[in-house]
Amino acid sequence: MEHLKTLVIVNLLSILVFSLNIFSQEVDRGYIVQIGQPAPDFTLSTTDGKTFKLSENRGKVVMIQFTASWCGVCRKEMPHIEKEIWQPLKGKSFVLIGVDRDEPIDVVTKFAHKMKITYPLAPDPGAEVFSLYAKKEAGITRNVIIDQEGKIVFLTRLYEEKEFKTMIETINKLLQ
Repeated sequence: MEHLKTLVIVNLLSILVFSLNIFSQEVDRGYIVQIGQPAPDFTLSTTDGKTFKLSENRGKVVMIQFTASWCGVCRKEMPHIEKEIWQPLKGKSFVLIGVDRDEPIDVVTKFAHKMKITYPLAPDPGAEVFSLYAKKEAGITRNVIIDQEGKIVFLTRLYEEKEFKTMIETINKLLQ
C-alpha cells in the first residue's frame, strides 16, 4: 500500500513539473528584456540610407518590429502594422522601425517593397539588435513598445489579434 502511495505522489509531481515547464515557456516567450526596463540602445542604417539610433528618439513613443522576409507570421502582421499603426500615427510623436533579422540590404529592400510597407526598415546583420531583446534562438515575430522615457511598456510575440489590439490601445494611451 505504501508503494502505491509513493507511486501516485511521484506521478502527480511529474505532471505538476511538466505543467509548470509548459507554462513557464509560454510566459517566457523568448525575451531577455522585461516590461519596465530601459530599452537597450542600438543604431542601425535603414534601407533608405538613414541612421536610426534608439536613444535619439527619447520623448517619442517607439515601436520596434522584429521581422524577416522568410517569416510567414511577420508577413501576416505587417499589413496590419502599416494600416492600423503606421498610417494613423506617422505624423505624431511616434516612431516605428522594422528590424529585419540577419538579411542583406537588397533582400530587405525587396521585402519592404513586396509587402507595400512605408515605415522604415533596417537590416540587422548577425541579429545583433534582436539579441539585445530576445534569445537568439527565439522566434522572430515580435514587437517592443517603448515609452517617452525609454522604458519598455509592451511586448508581443507572434501575431494574435487580441494582443495586437491591446498593443494599439497602449500606444494610443501613451500618445495622449
